[in-house]
Amino acid sequence: MIITITPNPSLDRTLEVQALEPGEVNRAHATHVDAGGKGINVTRALTANGLASVAVFPSGGSDGARLVADLRDGGVVARPVETGTDTRSNITVVDGRGATTKINAPGSPLTEEAAVLLLTTLAEEIRLATEAGETALVVGAGSLPAGAGDDFYVRVTEVAAAHGARTVLDTSGAPLRAAVAVGGLTLVKPNEEELAELVGRPLTTVGAVVDAARQVMDSGVTAVLVSLGAHGALLVTEGTVLWAGGPALVPASTVGAGDVTLAGFLAALVSAGPTPTVTLDADTAALALRQAVAWGRAAVLLPGSAVPHPHDIHLDDVEIITDPSRHIALKEL
Repeated sequence: MIITITPNPSLDRTLEVQALEPGEVNRAHATHVDAGGKGINVTRALTANGLASVAVFPSGGSDGARLVADLRDGGVVARPVETGTDTRSNITVVDGRGATTKINAPGSPLTEEAAVLLLTTLAEEIRLATEAGETALVVGAGSLPAGAGDDFYVRVTEVAAAHGARTVLDTSGAPLRAAVAVGGLTLVKPNEEELAELVGRPLTTVGAVVDAARQVMDSGVTAVLVSLGAHGALLVTEGTVLWAGGPALVPASTVGAGDVTLAGFLAALVSAGPTPTVTLDADTAALALRQAVAWGRAAVLLPGSAVPHPHDIHLDDVEIITDPSRHIALKEL
């Protein structure tokens, strides 16, 4: 069972325009409204592909109610925690060239009472999975609202560990630094900009990314999955460096594509054995990375924050390279 926790969910509103002209009246020719937030997107993608997942998140106000209703209408198992504050709404504009412009609201502050309730709900979901004979894998994902504290994901990791679960983390900035410094994470999934910020230096080549990933692993992280956008993804484990990518695409929307990439990676791990694990042998690592990139590529071809279903995903379009040259520039992948 994969349990996601999203401290700062959103209702994602996407507008499609032919050309975005700042300072002018722009008319959309299509609109989309989707449940959003990084962990929620992971659960949505897993559910769409027949894997068990549950989403834990704070919820409030009319947008929160619509988010919960949309998830349940889509067959997604949701465990909303009522906070009494409004769930945020994010705006995305996609133009005819596939360029994506996002405006993310900050989200309502998270009180300590609400934070404790979120963590208690997480612990309960892990307990239920364990009682059902399943191994729980916790995914902490997304930005943190005001009031949560930079150590919120440290607390998530501690709750998971106390109940026998491992933790995967997809966040950035101070929350990522805090969690990595404490250690105990099974996997982190930054993009190259987030990884560069974490290690404090620019990353322009494969070798620079691999060295940065290994620096993160020295803090007690088992593996690092680095999403590179249009240039694929790199996976670094103790004994493996793999790159995966495919032919260039013209995106319909890039919103949530990194979340779907992570979902694809985790789905391969769950499918590879009776319990989810990221202690990867070479074959499983290659399968997981290929599936991650295939899911991410499928996501960018869909409108708004839509997640792919099995018929959208094409593993044969993805190439895998073991130990890619350290000297290759990321923009050349």
